[in-house]
Amino acid sequence: MGNKSSKGVSVEEPPKTTLFERESCGITYRIPALLYLRHCHTFLAFAEKRTSFHDYDAKRLVMRRGLLQEDGSVQWSSSQEISTAFLPNHRTMNPCPVYEKNSKTLFLFFICIWEHTTEIKQIVTGKNKARLCCVSSSDDGQTWSQAMDLTESVIGEAIHKWATFAVGPGHGVQLENGRLIIPAYAYYIPYRCCSYPLPCTVCPRALSIYSEDLGQTWRIGKMLQKKSCECEMAEIIDHEGRSHLYCNARHTGGHRCEALSENSGVYFDKPHMARELVEQPSGCQGSVIGFPAPEFVPNDDAESKACGTSLLSPDTQTWLLFMHPTNKSDRRDMGVYLNRSPLHSSGWDRPRIIHRGPSGYSDLAYNVDKDQFSCLMECGKESELEQIAFMTFSLNDVMQTGDKKEKKMV
Repeated sequence: MGNKSSKGVSVEEPPKTTLFERESCGITYRIPALLYLRHCHTFLAFAEKRTSFHDYDAKRLVMRRGLLQEDGSVQWSSSQEISTAFLPNHRTMNPCPVYEKNSKTLFLFFICIWEHTTEIKQIVTGKNKARLCCVSSSDDGQTWSQAMDLTESVIGEAIHKWATFAVGPGHGVQLENGRLIIPAYAYYIPYRCCSYPLPCTVCPRALSIYSEDLGQTWRIGKMLQKKSCECEMAEIIDHEGRSHLYCNARHTGGHRCEALSENSGVYFDKPHMARELVEQPSGCQGSVIGFPAPEFVPNDDAESKACGTSLLSPDTQTWLLFMHPTNKSDRRDMGVYLNRSPLHSSGWDRPRIIHRGPSGYSDLAYNVDKDQFSCLMECGKESELEQIAFMTFSLNDVMQTGDKKEKKMV
């Protein structure tokens, strides 16, 4: 990392490792998902392999394994297709992994879309062509089960009110009470006329898919009562030990949509706009992760960095990190935002830019043993579709901007 961290001065970007790169034949890799398996010190990096950059040219999910070394470097395996993660005559999209610690089972959720059916066609016609699917692994992703189509058992009759839907993309989360959470969204059809949706009435709503029995069965929660699209979720533990499930969702109004659930994702209360979190006009996926609030963290003054200053959050044992392009107009300048008071709607610091230039979808992971964050992100020099890169950074790296001092907390 660079050490130029005073106000108004740019800080060097953390080094990147390219994991998936667009090929000269047109094959493009998109939609990253990242999981860190603590017990085997292994990263699992997922992406969609497409024959072009278009959504309708998605084909299969691919994965690379990264073994964390003693010196902090990561040794990556070659890319491999997850051959069982498919349904015949469908394309596989939106990887969303979650690890169940008790049974030591890795679940990889995804959706399968019928042939080349586009999202907009499903929205206009109201004819859903998406399926909710999952594969699992009991050996940390070395081998995978056959695909399970969970559409009928999990979504059931609600599917008739959904023009289309998807999971994540990005990681799921296991709560302290053991519940597994898969973030999702659906394009809800409020009204139909002659079996077709009324024009301009269909809009996306975020929700959770959850399991209370270690992944044996799954259920859907209630949708957010506000327009909200691709989302990720994180658990916040307050100082009394109570759990709050936080949802951060894509939106089109210039800012992200946030909501909290007090019942582990069954429904979310009072969704609102996060004024500190910039959203591009058409929106972009973003990633959020919770991590234990440090007892001592370095503040922004150089002379105190060695000893650290007590900076416990007043209301939670958890802080949040959010990753998303920071440019108001385009998918550019990937930034990381820190929230030290995540139960307050205005608790976000200004972002720390970790990639200047074209930036797209991303996913975050946290290594509690090394107290480090890692991410996958779509990025490039001319286009965010050029590559999916891996990067690691520390909390201190995020806090180096010094912007916290300029911002009044609520």
